[in-house]
Amino acid sequence: MKYWLMGGVSALILAGCSPTETDNADTAVGTDTNVETADIGSAGTGQQDMAVAAPEIGEWGFDLTGMDRSVDPGDDFYRYANGGWLDRTAIPSDRSNYGMFHVLIDRGEEQILQIITDVSEMDAPEGSVEQQVGDLYASWMDADAIEARGLEPIQPWLADLAAIETHADVIEAFATLQYDTPIAVFVGTDVNSPRTRIPYVVQSGLSLPDRDYYLDTESEQMAEVRTAFLGYIETLFTLAGIENGSSRAQDILDLETRIAEAHYTREQNRDPVALNNELTIEEIEALAPDFDWRGLFEARGVGIRDGYQFRQEGALVELAALVGDVPVETWRDYLTFHFLSDYAGRLTADFDAAQFDFYSRTLNGIEEQRPRHLRGVNVVNGNLGEAVGQIYVERHFPQSSKDQMDDLVQNLIDAFAIRLENLDWMDDETRAQALVKLEGFLPRIGYPEEWEDYSSIEIRADDYFGNMMRIDQWQWDENLADLDRPVERGEWSYPPQTVNASYRPTENLIFFPAGILQAPFFDPNADAAINYGAIGGVIGHEIGHGFDDSGRNYDAVGAQMSWWTEDSDTRFRELTDELVAQFDGFSPLEGVNVNGRFTLGENIGDLGGLQMAYDAYHRHLDACCDGEAPVLNGLTGDQRFFLAWAQVWRRHYRENNLRQRIVSDPHSPSEYRTNGIVRNLDAWYAAFDVTEDDQLYLPPEDRVKVW
Repeated sequence: MKYWLMGGVSALILAGCSPTETDNADTAVGTDTNVETADIGSAGTGQQDMAVAAPEIGEWGFDLTGMDRSVDPGDDFYRYANGGWLDRTAIPSDRSNYGMFHVLIDRGEEQILQIITDVSEMDAPEGSVEQQVGDLYASWMDADAIEARGLEPIQPWLADLAAIETHADVIEAFATLQYDTPIAVFVGTDVNSPRTRIPYVVQSGLSLPDRDYYLDTESEQMAEVRTAFLGYIETLFTLAGIENGSSRAQDILDLETRIAEAHYTREQNRDPVALNNELTIEEIEALAPDFDWRGLFEARGVGIRDGYQFRQEGALVELAALVGDVPVETWRDYLTFHFLSDYAGRLTADFDAAQFDFYSRTLNGIEEQRPRHLRGVNVVNGNLGEAVGQIYVERHFPQSSKDQMDDLVQNLIDAFAIRLENLDWMDDETRAQALVKLEGFLPRIGYPEEWEDYSSIEIRADDYFGNMMRIDQWQWDENLADLDRPVERGEWSYPPQTVNASYRPTENLIFFPAGILQAPFFDPNADAAINYGAIGGVIGHEIGHGFDDSGRNYDAVGAQMSWWTEDSDTRFRELTDELVAQFDGFSPLEGVNVNGRFTLGENIGDLGGLQMAYDAYHRHLDACCDGEAPVLNGLTGDQRFFLAWAQVWRRHYRENNLRQRIVSDPHSPSEYRTNGIVRNLDAWYAAFDVTEDDQLYLPPEDRVKVW
């Protein structure tokens, strides 16, 4: 099963990319790159090759009109590269933020909509991809039918919830697929034996983005969110015909606050070593003897196994104790609210509007919902993604682009190997293991080799709620079935039209789906400097995740183990602490700073990735052009390289969304993914003649060089 919870072994994702919007899930798509390309080894045509098609952006792949040349690049490189675009671009009213990822997403949504339209017009046989895609979309678009059914679809679950009378009933409800609960159980790859799977037990159960939303009593904004949350709970109970919504809401907030107090912090959740707690059922029972773990595991379907990954051990013990300490009535209300909230988008317009008003408008500052037909694209894309993905790849991702990316990735890996061989802070024993891990990297580019089979799911054009519940059940059944299947290395995590990239530590695997392999990230007809500075930096970022503060705890085959000597480990921590301090000093909003420790993995990925890409670009120049790149529009090859990196991070944020991201997103805001990174690279100083008189200047001894 590919799209289930991944918990403590989640893939490390590039994302400046995955906006946290409940109703506007940006799980989408790419552009048409169906053009002839130059020689496979070129990584872009640029100065070396005669392009057979023009680049999509500008004359050589960069939007010169998006610059602000009145700004000194050494004072604010982000603004220098992107100021024109920032000044003329507004955030659409249905977005919480807007940038280059969204440009690709928006274009891709139109392509997926065309695919859906085409298959919907077919007389497709029952159970076929075309029938399932067309009928799922039709069921979503039939808003009148959804309204007519009202509360009828959820009555069986509401009745079950109302029947909860004992704490044993509460634990049984925790095992029910449809209820979000404080203790979650799912199947994932065993970090200690990465070709097998194991049940995971993890902390869960919060409605707000992070524990700080409950526990921060100093912030006026957090207090306002909590007040709005109370109103949201009351609204859902009222819509469901449940009385005393106000008092129930306060009890639920109080309970979730206690859950938040037990939860590990986001920094703690980045430590895979501390989270690696493989325990037997007897050991779990000894830690929390008053909770019916056997009943939970049996009811959940994972059964009694030799071991379980008991991730946030301290939090789980506290949460287990909380179950018996909280009145059954409160748990019943909590479960009922979570059910209503989780499925509000599948119900009538008033439920849907309430969910949008809180999660999108209040938390993210979004002004209005996206058009229904585009929301429908995301419904299909998020649930039958590989069904439309097969057609998307045929139409929009040629083999030539895949071949060119293969070459680019290999050049980045080779460049990084040279860096590892010459690192002055790493000892030979650790270096040897690092090179083994690098050699073991498995790239996955474009699309999966085998496609997901959805044919067993019943999809009806007149039953949107039922369709979605059946899809949920199918996904969970697939996840359970994984317990008895070996892990097939290279299984995809998301559909190929996704605009993202990621690293999976338990398989030492990097993903670059077709959706992101388009301008401004990748253009087969762009200048090589652009492709290396953009998608090359992304490739390096994902490779870097294998060696960041979290990924470095996994070996070449994906097993969690320590392959570092004490000396190299100490030096790594010293260097990364310097990077933490740098990012701690960035303040995107008054009184709000970036959390350098929480964002460390992504910052290491950006810093090391851009350095790898720069080295690979010059390897490319050495191979094709005697190391020389011409000047284009007055810009040298190195200047174009760094401008390409800045261009992909063009982005505006609404203030509420930015506040939420700083608390809950491990990626730094886009400005600092640019300025905070380039100021550590010597080559950037040389490219733009940056001196100690410039605001971004760092003395050479203060520039962090991890990889």
